[in-house]
Amino acid sequence: MGLTHPVRRTKARQAGFLAYRPEDPLSQRINYIQQSPELFKKLVELNMLLKKGPIEESILDLVSLRASQINGCGFCVDMHVKEARIHDERELRLHHVAIWRESTLFSPRERAALAWTEALTRLPEHGVPDDVYDRVRTQLSEKELSDLTFAVMAINAWNRVNVAFRTVPGSQDRAFGLDKAGLA
Repeated sequence: MGLTHPVRRTKARQAGFLAYRPEDPLSQRINYIQQSPELFKKLVELNMLLKKGPIEESILDLVSLRASQINGCGFCVDMHVKEARIHDERELRLHHVAIWRESTLFSPRERAALAWTEALTRLPEHGVPDDVYDRVRTQLSEKELSDLTFAVMAINAWNRVNVAFRTVPGSQDRAFGLDKAGLA
């Protein structure tokens, strides 16, 4: 009967995924949370540690959104816009993340974090340029830069798993408390 049965299809939809259908770009391939629960928990633990660290929540939100934009992760862009709104981020700043270099809405510290995020997400052939590193070091301590690097690593991991398995944007809003953003 598969997922064509109305009850099974409804349960699958409630669980946040449907059976993979190659012709449908909005069908999740596998539910990695169910398939690799221990690994999922460890990545969540990393995120929880980062939230307790020295990097401001607003910068972590901007970094997560920018990396997700670069990586084309619809699920993560959706999630991090909603998280940022829950954290009282201004809507216009969220629109400007994609054009942060031309925008006057970001502080030097935020700009440094966004530049570092782009450099690590795109990872140039010869590594992170010295001018990017030097600019970031004027704004962040060694501990902050180390923690920011782990934050960029974490969001890139989330982007890759959600892009690989086509996690549907908004499909986990209730589970992650994102319905509080009022953006559904």
